[in-house]
Amino acid sequence: MKNLKITFVFLLTLTSTFLFAYNDNPKKNTIKVALLLDTSNSMDGLINQAKTQLWEIVNELSYAKCENENPNLEIALYEYGNDRLSSREGYIRQVLGFSSDLDEISEKLFALRTNGGNEFCGQVIQTSLDQLDWGSNKKDLKLIFIAGNEPFTQGKIHYKDAANLANEHGVVVNTIFCGNYQTGIHGKWQDGARLTNGDYMAIDHNEAIVHIASPYDKEIIILNKKLNDTYIYYGSQGANKMRMQADQDANAAELDEVVEVKRAVSKSSRVYKNSSWDLVDAEREKGFSYDKINKKSLPKNLQGKSTSEIKEHVNQQRIKRKEIQTKINELNAKRNKYVADKQKENNSKSLDKAMIMAIKKQAKKKNYVW
Repeated sequence: MKNLKITFVFLLTLTSTFLFAYNDNPKKNTIKVALLLDTSNSMDGLINQAKTQLWEIVNELSYAKCENENPNLEIALYEYGNDRLSSREGYIRQVLGFSSDLDEISEKLFALRTNGGNEFCGQVIQTSLDQLDWGSNKKDLKLIFIAGNEPFTQGKIHYKDAANLANEHGVVVNTIFCGNYQTGIHGKWQDGARLTNGDYMAIDHNEAIVHIASPYDKEIIILNKKLNDTYIYYGSQGANKMRMQADQDANAAELDEVVEVKRAVSKSSRVYKNSSWDLVDAEREKGFSYDKINKKSLPKNLQGKSTSEIKEHVNQQRIKRKEIQTKINELNAKRNKYVADKQKENNSKSLDKAMIMAIKKQAKKKNYVW
């Protein structure tokens, strides 16, 4: 009996040690950004800036490191203050929960439409805190960016109560007032950020974005088209997702050639992943198996191929993709230097500059570096 008790205690200790070790190894650090956008009548300029500057923000975040590792990036999107939304929900809608699917994020942004409404800042902050999966990893960078132009005090939920909830979740609230800096302060936007140690910023949301073209842009755009040819769709949503990729290229190009270039750079970065529908990305994922693929979901030129032939084709496309992405990044390095020289006298206050400045400042507190 004594030996049995000793054995039981040993097994219990061993199990506890294993569970502790398992729980002490959380998933990869993640930058989580919830973007809460006012889509009332006067906010067309804000939405246009968000569409235009998405890829600039993504590109900057792709360079981040924490503990010598590149963190994951997840973005969530809410709209508020739009009469088309339910009054019972406070004129608030979750457009997209936390997602690393950059094409889907772009698609949702381009689908936003403005309309008159009531803007309840405290309620949309609390809603995003309640609905989104913020996780428990203390190394994650958890940020809310709320942008609008009405007083921060409107609505049934006080912004101070929402700030208290944000502090409980370890989430920093950053406020972006669309208008005069002092007007935003009087409207309590600065106080809304201060309560969670966030940053208060004011931008001119109606300012026309100055896009600086470079001698390298045309070549990057040509390479981007070649990059698309390296994708191999699979699965029930594969073909649709590939069409979405092309659609978001077209959306970026419609805004400006420079936006198209920035998206191409994002597609050549580590944060642009499509393992859910692209075989080249999927093959590197843990647990992936060619045996689970329905060959009828593949492009027609691969449906009659053997598994070994498909593997060889995937490998060839991976090599091509790496070469193209490397060329795009090399050209982008030259482009960045060219643009930096041209931008020295540009003091515009746009959405991307406000967000990037705040993110880098707050990331330092958790040992994120660039």
